[in-house]
Amino acid sequence: ALPISSTGRIVPGIEAQIRSEDGERVLSDGQTGLLWVRGAQVSGEYMGNGSVLDAEGWFPTRDRARIEDGYLYIGGRADDTIIRGGENIAPAEIEDVLAHHPQVREVAVIGTPDDEWGERICAVIVPAVDNHDDADSIRTWCRERLRGSRTPDDVVFVDDLPRTPTGKLVRRDLVEQVTAGLAG
Repeated sequence: ALPISSTGRIVPGIEAQIRSEDGERVLSDGQTGLLWVRGAQVSGEYMGNGSVLDAEGWFPTRDRARIEDGYLYIGGRADDTIIRGGENIAPAEIEDVLAHHPQVREVAVIGTPDDEWGERICAVIVPAVDNHDDADSIRTWCRERLRGSRTPDDVVFVDDLPRTPTGKLVRRDLVEQVTAGLAG
């Protein structure tokens, strides 16, 4: 049976490795790192940028992932990682907790600039009800379920999240909107 949080097994004809952040070391089964893939159907090219394959033909997906007992688990984009006080924080971990809050319809967690810590953790929430909890209540709810360093520094309520026509969240637009709002 497919483990519920897994994306499944690697498809035939594709090889996959989980590597360290610098891409230099292949990690062991069950360790989280960056996903690299190789195979006949992996072009490894971005329009206008040419090939990004390494010398052995491996493509860096920029996805955080782990492979455990042959199953692949994706943990979000490495580009979305929040670096706060030298600690790497995956937004997906905080989003998973907030998605279970009864008054949250949608949530995206982003990093916003911070002079002291590098980045602040900001939870952007589309509330499910008009009369929803305030930011402090949301932060307390998170603190009870996550390590303190993963509790959002800021909670912002919005009517909707910026998405592409296919429904994919556009994090960079959200960071720009929220940063402008927090600064102004």
